[in-house]
Amino acid sequence: MKIEIEPVAICRSPYKQKFAIPRQPRLVPAAVGRLELQGECNNPDLLRGLEQFDALWLIFAFHENLAQGWKPTVRPPRLGGNTRVGVFATRATFRPNGLGLSAVKLKGVGQHKGQHYIEVEGIDLLDGTPIYDIKPYIPYSDALPDASGGFAQEPPPAMTMEVSPQGREALARAEALCPGFIELASQVLAQDPRPGYKREEGERVYGVQLHQFDLRWQVKEGRNLVVDVVAVESS
Repeated sequence: MKIEIEPVAICRSPYKQKFAIPRQPRLVPAAVGRLELQGECNNPDLLRGLEQFDALWLIFAFHENLAQGWKPTVRPPRLGGNTRVGVFATRATFRPNGLGLSAVKLKGVGQHKGQHYIEVEGIDLLDGTPIYDIKPYIPYSDALPDASGGFAQEPPPAMTMEVSPQGREALARAEALCPGFIELASQVLAQDPRPGYKREEGERVYGVQLHQFDLRWQVKEGRNLVVDVVAVESS
C-alpha cells in the first residue's frame, strides 16, 4: 500500500550543509531551530496543549539524499567507517523510505506575521528539512533506560576546541553578530564531524557553514583548532 503525505512543517536550522550535522539529536544543545508549520497545519489549534511536554519526536525526510536511493548495508562511523552492517541496524540516512526520527527538546511555540512555529533545541536536521509528523515524547513509555545500544551503547568522547589568534578575532566577530555562535561551534566540533573512515590530522583545513558563517578548523594531536570564521554572502 502506498500513501501520499505532505510536510506539516519545515525546519529552519543553523546547519546549512549536511557535513558536521551531529549524528544523533541532542548532542549539540546549542543547535536551536524552528519548525514552521505549513499549509493547513499553519494553525494555532494544532499546537494547543503542546507546551505541557518537555520533548518532541520529529518524523522527517532526508530530503537531500532521496535521489541517491538507498543501500541494504552501510558503514557506520562508530565502527570506523569500514565495517558493513544492515541499514536497519543503523540510523544511516540512505534508507528505503528516506525517513528519520529525532527526539528534541521543546523550547516553546510562537508566531510571527501569521507564521506559527515550534522552537526546539538539540536538532540534528539540515536547514529546509521537511517534517512529516510531530508527536510528544512520553517518558514512561518512550524511555528504555536498560536497553542495549549495540555498538553505540555510549556517546563518543568529546573533542576539545582551541582557537588560533586569527580564529579568536573571527569568532568574536561572529559571536557579536550571532550570539551563541561560539557555544554552537564548540559543541559541533566536539562531535568530531570528520568522516569515520578518513580522519586526517595536520594542515588540512575543514569547513562547515553554521548560520551565516563558514567555520574553518584543523585537527592537531586529537584537538580541534579553529583557524578562521568567514561570513558567507547570501545568494
